Amino acid sequence: MRVAGAAKLVVAVAVFLLTFYVISQVFEIKMDASLGNLFATKPPRYKCGISKACPEKHFAFKMASGAANVVGPKICLEDNILMSGVKNNVGRGINVALVNGKTGGVLDTKYFDMWGGDVAPFIEFLKSIQDGTIVLMGTYDDGATKLNDEARRLIAELGSTSITSLGFRDNWVFCGGKGIKTKSPFEQHIKNNKDTNKYEGWPEVVEMEGCIPQKQD
Repeated sequence: MRVAGAAKLVVAVAVFLLTFYVISQVFEIKMDASLGNLFATKPPRYKCGISKACPEKHFAFKMASGAANVVGPKICLEDNILMSGVKNNVGRGINVALVNGKTGGVLDTKYFDMWGGDVAPFIEFLKSIQDGTIVLMGTYDDGATKLNDEARRLIAELGSTSITSLGFRDNWVFCGGKGIKTKSPFEQHIKNNKDTNKYEGWPEVVEMEGCIPQKQD
């Protein structure tokens, strides 16, 4: 009986010590986490969530193409979401945001269905863009099937180099301007390729960020 009682006492002490150890460890972890949160320095947040601040007289932008035919593209400029699925102003085809190159103010947002639509309204829209306008474009689903040579030429005049090879269901984002004298450095293009596509029938989303020089008088 005494042996059994001693064994029970040893087990009880062991359980107590183990419980105490676990509690103390959890408590210390929580304390460390609390102190870490208390003294941690939050990284700075830049406009549109870009990775670094833009210099003076530049507009910060970030954009992403659509994801397959499920999630629409997103265009942000100076912390202002110009186009997105949440704003309900995006659609299949090529999505376009026009911005005043001097003030950064939004002039227009539109999308043109390049699968089941007509390219003619898109061409007229491109011809109506005024000099000094910043032009941001992103594809969703398919942005190329209805494009013809004239539409591609007008987009190339805005500074695009990839528009000539944009194909069925390619993902593409572009930022250029009317009256630009050189090719734009702001362009990303991923080809639709069944061997490399991230989604069935569509390539992965393309994202791009940067700083657009403000137009000077």
